[in-house]
Amino acid sequence: MARYTGPVCKLCRREGEKLFLKGERCFSPKCAIERRAYPPGQHGRMAQWSRSRTSDFGAQLRAKQKARRVYGVLERQFRRYYKQAMKAPGLTGLTLLQILESRLDNVIYRLGYASSRAQARQLVTHGHFLVNGRRTDIPSMQIKPGDVIEVREGSRSKPLIKDLFSVAEDRNVPDWVSRDVKNMAGGITRLPERSEIDANLNEQRIVEYYSR
Repeated sequence: MARYTGPVCKLCRREGEKLFLKGERCFSPKCAIERRAYPPGQHGRMAQWSRSRTSDFGAQLRAKQKARRVYGVLERQFRRYYKQAMKAPGLTGLTLLQILESRLDNVIYRLGYASSRAQARQLVTHGHFLVNGRRTDIPSMQIKPGDVIEVREGSRSKPLIKDLFSVAEDRNVPDWVSRDVKNMAGGITRLPERSEIDANLNEQRIVEYYSR
């Protein structure tokens, strides 16, 4: 299972905004954007002050890269999601975002049971969660309305799991997910609407990028 293993703070710096890839650290003064608000690399500071106009292709590429990095998906899988969205009825861009939001690791993050999508992915790959009573270690598993996600019985006593669930009640959850903190469970009730998905993602430019 391929995944990005490099430094994630430089991904935020490259996009010029917080992508919230490191959980609580992103809300602290240690955040890379707070300390070095310019692109990584030896020419980063020069790029900060550059006034060159971004081309249409550049804007489309940045929109696609941002979405990939937010959800922790590599190019090959992201392209597969786009092809899947193209074949589905409705708006391709919205369908693509709904597919990404329906990933198991993202749903766990939305439920508040992990501080970041990366942590949710790790918890899944370590086998701490059950989906409809079955243990799974596939973070990209597509969750459908009515599916039940719960912590495996053998993992409930682990300190990390207890700490995560103790603070989950203080975290807000979107309207399209249902959560039962007491029983360490949750799921989705429907697919999210566009207004319930991160507004800083530009799905139209992603569609334009792959439609070239």
